[in-house]
Parts: sequence; structure tokens; C-alpha cells
Amino acid sequence: REAAYIRHRYGREGSPFRISCCFRKGKIMSIFDLFKKIESEGKRAPVSYIVAGLGNPGAKYEKTRHNAGFLAIDHMAGKLGEKINSSKFQSLCCRTAVDGTGVLLMKPQTFMNASGIAIDEAASFYKIPPEHIIVLCDDITQKPGHIRIRKSGSAGGHNGLKSVIGFCGEGFPRVRMGVGEKPTPEYDLADWVTGKLPEADMKALQGRFDDVCEAVRLMLAGDYDRAMNLYNR
Repeated sequence: REAAYIRHRYGREGSPFRISCCFRKGKIMSIFDLFKKIESEGKRAPVSYIVAGLGNPGAKYEKTRHNAGFLAIDHMAGKLGEKINSSKFQSLCCRTAVDGTGVLLMKPQTFMNASGIAIDEAASFYKIPPEHIIVLCDDITQKPGHIRIRKSGSAGGHNGLKSVIGFCGEGFPRVRMGVGEKPTPEYDLADWVTGKLPEADMKALQGRFDDVCEAVRLMLAGDYDRAMNLYNR
């Protein structure tokens, strides 16, 4: 009846907004409602990947070098129209979809050196293999504004990665973001990584977040080589 009414009211071709309507259970659904439905169904897609940003919880650690992973994944969530605010798996997390792939975004709240506990808990729940766990973290061996993507590997002295390796093995991909090396060998490492990023260094770090997001998108599609070729610099 709705279709007949539209033809009667607007002619055989339908209304000027005929492509913005569809019929479902005898009701007219706007294109906006349809998009929301499709988006919602995408978010309910089975979780097949975890993307975890590493850091330390609490206001004390905001904008510190060690929280580069938190900052990057918050940026990623924002681009996806999400907020990472659901408490689960000893983390703040949210389910989303990237190009139809179900993804769990998470920020472990177990503190950096115990990040593997939270990630392993989520991976066990969703039965996610290590190669489908993508970790975002800081890297003091690189200058701010540089990123390095690897399909697997050792911790390289990073305690967060060491924890994830202890629970999940070395076979998970990671994106390491430069935050700058210690000014002197004698400088205490813990003080350096929990120190606030200077404004110029923060700008350089954040300036690569869009690249990090695009790299992760390629990694979720299995195109690691392209991600590395495009964004390892």
C-alpha cells in the first residue's frame, strides 16, 4: 500500500527521495535508518580481531610516552565513531566493525607491565589466535613521528610487549610508535617512559595517527606487506 501511495502521490518514478526509502514489514524505512541498521549489524559481527593500545590507566599517566598506544587507539575509535568506554576483560573496550570485520578495540587497565593478562583474557573469550591480535605501543628507539610495523618478533625491551608475549606468544603483529630515546644512558627508563611528551613531540606522534589507522586497516585485511611498505618510516 505504501508503494501504491508513493506512485499515486509522486508518479511512477516515485518521490525525489525514492532511493532513500525501502520497505520492511509493511513500513517505510529511511535510508538513514537503513544505514544505522547495517552499521549496527556490522558491529555485531563476530569478533575475529583484537586491536589493543597499551598504556597505563589514570590521569597521572595521560599524555605520557608510555601511553602512546592509548592515544592512538582513542584516535582510531573516534574515526570509527566509537568510544572505548565499556569495562570488560580488565580493560576499557568496545566492539566495532572495520570493512565488515568484527574487531574488539581495547585499552588494558592492568598497567603496562601486565598488559598480557587483559589481552589474553579477551583472546581466550573470543578464541582469537595471536596472529589476529594487533598491538599498538610506544617505542623509545624511534624518534617521535616514526612508526614501525612488524608481523611478529621479540619484546625489544618493551615490558608491555614482554607481558603480551608471555601470555600469547611472539606471533602477534604490532605497530610501534616513536616517542624518542632517553637523553642520556644514565636517565632512568621508568621516569622517561612515564614522563609527559613535550608539545612538539606530541604533535609529531599524533601527526602519524591517521597513518596508524590506515596501517591497521590494511593489517586487518591481511595486507601486512603493503602496510609496512607504506607506513614504516
